[in-house]
Amino acid sequence: MEKRMFKVYAKNDEKIQLKVIPGHFVTSQSHITHYMDMTTMKTRCAEAGRIAAVLAQRYEATTPVDSIICLDGLEVVGAFLAEELAQAGVLSMNAHKTIYIVTPEFHQNGQILFRDNIQHMIRNRNVVILMGSITTGVTLHQCMESVLYYGGKIQGVSAIFSAVNKVAGIEINAVFHKQDIPNYESYHAQNCPMCKKQEKIDAIVNGYGYSKL
Repeated sequence: MEKRMFKVYAKNDEKIQLKVIPGHFVTSQSHITHYMDMTTMKTRCAEAGRIAAVLAQRYEATTPVDSIICLDGLEVVGAFLAEELAQAGVLSMNAHKTIYIVTPEFHQNGQILFRDNIQHMIRNRNVVILMGSITTGVTLHQCMESVLYYGGKIQGVSAIFSAVNKVAGIEINAVFHKQDIPNYESYHAQNCPMCKKQEKIDAIVNGYGYSKL
């Protein structure tokens, strides 16, 4: 898989490089033509910091943020984003005047949960949801419903890559978009042209990585 990899550079910071692997990949909601390898973006401090700096521009001095909900293993990016927002003077309305970094729990039935000891970081808080990749928006929609159920106020959604511009009327703040990836497409499993051509599946992928088949 890695031999076919190419890199896409962020328009507002060319030091941010997204590794892209073309092929036939399966997510929990769709089949996609490209896999975005974000491993180093999530684990290297320098890369995570640069991504956070780009994403923070949307919220600086305009949006109160109390909590950042991190999905897809983006806690490092989330911490840098919180630091960027704090330095930019973004207000946090909670009593501690700081930003919480929160990771939800996924129940085996797909439900997104926040345990009792975490719920106070959501209830009546201004929340930004942070994801690695948004393909169809299904997982994001589930997270938004969970945040609202626990009493949070969604102030924004950010992602490293997003194939959609809006979900539930909220514009996605992303570093990379669908148009940045040549010939990127996402299909419902029943309508996947790659499957119809009997092209083998290269890997099962999610926000944490891939498993070759």
